[in-house]
Amino acid sequence: MSKHVAVLMGGWSSEREISLRSGNACAGALEGEGYRVTRVDVGPDIATVLTELRPDAALNALHGPAGEDGTIQGLLEILKIPYTHSGVLASALAMHKERAKTVMRAAGVSVPEGRVVNRHDAAKSHSLTPPYVVKPIAEGSSMGVIIVRDERSHPPQILASDAWVYGEEVLVETYVAGRELTCAVLGDRALGVTEIKPVSGEWYDFDAKYAGGGSIHVLPADLKLNIYQRVQELALTAHQALGCRGVSRADLRYDDTPGGTGALVVLEVNTQPGMTQTSLVPEIAAHAGQSFGELVRWMVEDASLNR
Repeated sequence: MSKHVAVLMGGWSSEREISLRSGNACAGALEGEGYRVTRVDVGPDIATVLTELRPDAALNALHGPAGEDGTIQGLLEILKIPYTHSGVLASALAMHKERAKTVMRAAGVSVPEGRVVNRHDAAKSHSLTPPYVVKPIAEGSSMGVIIVRDERSHPPQILASDAWVYGEEVLVETYVAGRELTCAVLGDRALGVTEIKPVSGEWYDFDAKYAGGGSIHVLPADLKLNIYQRVQELALTAHQALGCRGVSRADLRYDDTPGGTGALVVLEVNTQPGMTQTSLVPEIAAHAGQSFGELVRWMVEDASLNR
């Protein structure tokens, strides 16, 4: 009898639509691999739904709060349903960007300088000398990220308005110029490194991530071998320091601009990276010789409790 897998997707975070794409892609691939699959659009009744379903495993395709911050992981532990990706602690830790930076820094991983401030204070005066970046502490998909340029005389006023929906505290970080890199980790090994080049704009924002043709992925990234290997080392070290399991993806910046610092820093680790066939992690896995079906099969067979 084939293994019954519940694919958890949707939810109620700001990344709901992306999660539905990831979930449906994974569900289709698992069906192609011979699994019995139930697609579950996660709502407040998820404990009841899963209790009735009693799947053999859950593939977590949720993105953002509740699905990526340890909450759903804790529920799956209570219900004793083996699940994919990282466990309760690593998920909560990686989702909180400032706490994650503290752990990564202690493990020898370079991270941007920055601090947490109240959003109203960040709107009154510059928290750092421009250029700098303002981020929600616990959002993904570049939601709410603002780059404050050199020429900005005033900090972003949206931070003090009712339009700001990403929490009272924000993370303010030094802006790192240069190239946007990402590296997938699968279990205990780092895979390839991709450089992401936004077609318009200077950085990998929401539109560059998800709009058709919004960015160009260069895989493998055109880097000197020692830099390429260093990116892989940093991604794996960050994954292990945070206690991640299964698949993760580290996003980095590399300042090789003329007269730049040469800095190579980890911006964050995604414990629930996008999982459509054209997403970064499946693309990197395919470059390593692993099809999308093989990747999701590996994830489900790796599912466990006490992660």
